[in-house]
Amino acid sequence: MQALALLGGLALATALWSGVQAINAEARQSYALAAATVSEGDYAQIRGALTLSDFVALRRAGVLVSPIIEGRLNGVRIIGVDVLTSPTLTAFPTENLGEIEGPAFYGTAEALALVDLAPDIGKVTVEGAAPNTVYADISLVADLLDRGTEIDRLILLKDQPVGAASPEKLGYKVTPAQAGTDLAKLTDSFHLNLTAFGLLSFAVGIFIVHSAIGLAFEQRKPMIRTLRAVGVPLQTLIGLMVTELVGLATVAGGIGVCLGYLVAAALLPDVAATLRGLYGASIEGTLSLSPIWWLGGVVVSIVGALIASLGVFLKLWQMPLLAAAQARNWQTNGPLRRFRLGAVILCACLGLGILLFGKGLVAGFVLLGALLIGAALLLPSVLALVLSLGQRTASGVLTQWFWADTRQQASGLSLALSALLLAMAANVGVATMVSSFRVTFVQFLDQRLAPELYTYAETEDEAERIERFVEPLVDVVLPLVYQDTVVSGVPTEIYGAKNHSTYPDNWRLIEASQDPWGQVAGGSVLVNEQFARRTDQWTGAEIEIEGRTFTVAGVYGDYGNPVGQIVMTQTVFSEVYPDNRALRFGLRVDPDKVQDVSDALRDFGLSDDQIINQAAIKSLSKGIFEQTFVVTDALNILTLAVAGFAILMSLLTLATMRLPQLAPIWALGLTRKRLARFEILRALIFALITSAAAIPLGLVLAWVLLAVVNVEAFGWKLPLYFFPLDYLKLVIEALIAAVIASLIPAMRLGKTSPSQMLKVFANER
Repeated sequence: MQALALLGGLALATALWSGVQAINAEARQSYALAAATVSEGDYAQIRGALTLSDFVALRRAGVLVSPIIEGRLNGVRIIGVDVLTSPTLTAFPTENLGEIEGPAFYGTAEALALVDLAPDIGKVTVEGAAPNTVYADISLVADLLDRGTEIDRLILLKDQPVGAASPEKLGYKVTPAQAGTDLAKLTDSFHLNLTAFGLLSFAVGIFIVHSAIGLAFEQRKPMIRTLRAVGVPLQTLIGLMVTELVGLATVAGGIGVCLGYLVAAALLPDVAATLRGLYGASIEGTLSLSPIWWLGGVVVSIVGALIASLGVFLKLWQMPLLAAAQARNWQTNGPLRRFRLGAVILCACLGLGILLFGKGLVAGFVLLGALLIGAALLLPSVLALVLSLGQRTASGVLTQWFWADTRQQASGLSLALSALLLAMAANVGVATMVSSFRVTFVQFLDQRLAPELYTYAETEDEAERIERFVEPLVDVVLPLVYQDTVVSGVPTEIYGAKNHSTYPDNWRLIEASQDPWGQVAGGSVLVNEQFARRTDQWTGAEIEIEGRTFTVAGVYGDYGNPVGQIVMTQTVFSEVYPDNRALRFGLRVDPDKVQDVSDALRDFGLSDDQIINQAAIKSLSKGIFEQTFVVTDALNILTLAVAGFAILMSLLTLATMRLPQLAPIWALGLTRKRLARFEILRALIFALITSAAAIPLGLVLAWVLLAVVNVEAFGWKLPLYFFPLDYLKLVIEALIAAVIASLIPAMRLGKTSPSQMLKVFANER
């Protein structure tokens, strides 16, 4: 039974750990390919409303720049570059250019298959290119995307000629190198979240292994005593046991790696969808893992088994010859309790120190680790206290025996219950975080997507005609205009908002001065939380934009945006950026007239792509959001399942060891069926106490995720909401799992023959 528990625990732990690592490795490999193909983050860039005439003007002024066009077609990222001036291009197989006749697109075979091209345009497969991305000369991409002379950005070469003009003096805004979004950095929090779940699952599995090894050691005490008595050296015994453990761990690691591959293969499509929807990152939907990953999973299994057995082997090394015949005390001795208390204090000090002085995403997860480890170490003391109180309040003899026996059994189940505590706390914490995020996100969409319709123009002339045409048909036209720039050293989007009740009626500010919207109408600005945190400029601060000083009238939540953002009135925006004209518009209209206005815009000549219904945007955004946490939910379920397996293995292992304790009670007149019912009741009590401890721990965990980790990862803090029905459901699930886990040993006890019970009294015990 111990061998099964050890193999199962190590295999499950290795499976979840190696599966998460496989997903992370595949994603990071895709990021590396994308970065190696067009490593634009290493270069300063010029963004805004640009055309090829801007490229020509800068080149004539001596500024070395290279144009980029980017778009999407059939879900594939299309990038157009100037092959003669691009400093970043490595996607084109230049050594074979002489063999290629005519224009061509380059990329992986999968990406090229999704792009519809004219018959005279070739497709060249490039092994190792970025996934879900194709590249071509800028002229080809401009024709394919119908962009005319428009370009998205200009890359500034690092080595500029002496005497070249400054782009800033020519009226262009330059974004410094690395100021753009770097996929590897942006997605670090997501992958660190997956890694944390993998570690948690691995820790739960190690608890199973540690419990199995400890119980096996207890059962082997008579054998160890006999072997040592006949002269077998202790070093030889330990060496043989370590060899046995490494062999089992190797087998378990191999099984776990295979299971991990299946887990990764099942979750990778959801991870790919999440990264594509949330971050705009593309990764392959298939696994291509190196032998190092397979070997690494086996090594992790062996190392985990050795760590889990370290305490047992140290105790065996220090044990005198005759001590092996003493009663079981491997989990209940005084030194172990003192060690646990010291470790709890150490975790508390570490967590407090990080909370007060720690910075960065890793520090946030270390805080989570200290919190979880400290709680797991404290659980046996909590169990002992509650069971002791139950024993003191018991009145009858049978009730007193039940509480005393439950208290005695707690030591053998403490590790399995600690695993259940961690799994439930993680489930409560992550579920609370996700649900809080969901509530906040829906409110945020309702605030920010107030207009019933959105439309956009392709040129300034078309924008003016659309605005004139639609004004009589709607309640109000809200121009949506923005400018990318750098404010206080932070990449920032400056938005111009029309002075209309839509904004104060729908936007909720997390911090504001008195009458913030009135102040904005008078020339002040609002900033998003990301900008406020990165620059430490909150309400009342003064910021400089294009040489003008503005007062911050308030701070608003801007969930999902990785960059800073500032909102000013459209009038002020036009003064600061007189050449920036709105091409997008939000239309406030009676919901019953949305279809009529949409039809009128189509009759005016706009395509369906230029008319966007608010409901469609919300549906897409909510779909992306829900997809984001599919993987988290799956890992939650898997971790809880591992904890349930831990309880089952512990109960099955203890079942045979408990016969000497239960036989005297049976001999005194208690039936086997009643003893079996007591076993189920005992499991329910353990699960209930653990659940009662897991819920507050999970809420603290949720607070750390929302107020610490989320701030470090994304730059915004989410409000904490409570969901009592979800917690009650989780407790019921834990109780059901405990009953199921206890049914097998209880049924075995109920079917134990009287002869087996009587044999207990013939043993040396």
